[in-house]
Amino acid sequence: MPQKDPCQKQACAIQKCLQENKYAERMCVDVIRDMRRCCEVQGGNSICCSGFKDPKSTENKSST
Repeated sequence: MPQKDPCQKQACAIQKCLQENKYAERMCVDVIRDMRRCCEVQGGNSICCSGFKDPKSTENKSST
């Protein structure tokens, strides 16, 4: 039996929050932060984290 993705709960919370707030990311900062934390810890074990960007890497790209 496949293991449950360790960050699936956080990924679903992001989708729910975005839908409830008409996709205004600023309204979902807390749940996005929770997902980032999960990905820091479980990134290698979570398929949900494969497309989740690290804010530090995007900040570095935009400043160059």
